[in-house]
Amino acid sequence: MRFNRMLLSTTLVVVALVIQVSVLARLHLPGAVPDLLLLTVLGLALVYGHVGGALVGFGAGLLADLAPPADHAAGRYALVLCVIGYLAGLAKPDHGQLKSATGPMAVVVAAAVGSTLLYAGVGALVGDTAARHVGLSSLLFTAALYDLLLAPFVVPGIMALARRAENDPLAEAGGGGGSGKKPDVTAGWLSSGTGLSIGSQRGGLRVKAARARVARAGRIKGVKRL
Repeated sequence: MRFNRMLLSTTLVVVALVIQVSVLARLHLPGAVPDLLLLTVLGLALVYGHVGGALVGFGAGLLADLAPPADHAAGRYALVLCVIGYLAGLAKPDHGQLKSATGPMAVVVAAAVGSTLLYAGVGALVGDTAARHVGLSSLLFTAALYDLLLAPFVVPGIMALARRAENDPLAEAGGGGGSGKKPDVTAGWLSSGTGLSIGSQRGGLRVKAARARVARAGRIKGVKRL
């Protein structure tokens, strides 16, 4: 992995873990806890691919295993996120361009269910029966629900940051408009989930800047004629 990928991934994973432990874990919601760390790994895997997703997932999971108040064997969540990151990376869109938000949302649901099942399965192998006492079906439903509600606010932003850090032209919402390609849906997905019209605001600023340059050029020509 290149240095910019490592730096961005490390920063995002640390921030997600801090929020996960200090905020989300203390909400005491019924069933599972919204997994911000999982969503961060998914967003990076959908940009970096299966190899990058596996590496980011392993590092994020190992950090979660070692961070307090971890109450399970070290390496357990690292294995889970490594597998999930690899599989999510296989769903990386062609040329890195999202054509619909349906695919990423399906990946989020599958990852939430898969990570819960895998975590419970690994726990059963080492003698951890906590999932049985809570109820596996309840954990699966609430994990998928919470992650699905949180995903529009997290995954598109993570993907946009990852692309921008790599100087990817697809980071611009309308980057493919002039060449006949469809615009990336990431900006639209982000605006639909958060209410922020990022693409339109950026386009409006560009139009205003162009108008200002035209007006300035007209004034300069008028002065020269005089």
